Amino acid sequence: MKKIFVPSLMALALGSVSGLAQAQTATPESSLSFNVGVTSDYRYRGISQSRLQPALQGGVDYADKSGFYVGAWGSSIKWIKDAGGDASAELDLYAGYKGAVGDVSYDLGFLRYEYPSNKLAVSANTNEIYGAATFGPATLKYSHAISNLFGFANSKNSYYVDLSGTFDLGGGFSLVPHVGYQSVKNNGAYSYTDYALTLGKDLGNGLSATAALVGTDADKALYVTPAGKFTGKTGLVVGLKYAF
Repeated sequence: MKKIFVPSLMALALGSVSGLAQAQTATPESSLSFNVGVTSDYRYRGISQSRLQPALQGGVDYADKSGFYVGAWGSSIKWIKDAGGDASAELDLYAGYKGAVGDVSYDLGFLRYEYPSNKLAVSANTNEIYGAATFGPATLKYSHAISNLFGFANSKNSYYVDLSGTFDLGGGFSLVPHVGYQSVKNNGAYSYTDYALTLGKDLGNGLSATAALVGTDADKALYVTPAGKFTGKTGLVVGLKYAF
């Protein structure tokens, strides 16, 4: 569930993709980049993956001048163990193509969420294809599961749609509002809407920070930690990332 600071804050401010790869025009030159970060709570599509606790994250990306890109990203997690499994890490592998038609840029790709040795009754490993379009400050993205979704039985063809905007406030600050909807096929009670408002700050020399107000309308009885805490509750998530 890639997202450097705030899960599903995926096309959000300072992360990439988690999501995941944000739609934009292809870079003029090929590049290889790395990033490491820490977040006060790993939220993905509004739901905490780290039991409302901090997480360590990092990734590597290669962008070819042709528009094709590949990458990998990982984070510490706790939700698999909370669900009775045995994985403490998430690894995302993705590849895609970015281009533009007139004033609209687009991003098409594939994403594999891997939870090594998760040992859940229904494997948490998930495959998604996605497409995004950006016009001006707005990005609309659609992700479609071509496998079961994150351990939900019979959930193939679940989908997630999100709309976000990126606004340059000047002085290295950016503001990113976001709203998304997760549909879980044949598990309708688990479907929900998430929202976020993220303030980002470029600190220079590859260092950036974010502060995000994140929340959902998910069922409070279904998305809970073993201690009964709601993992989709509204809260402030802060993060720090270094890219090089």
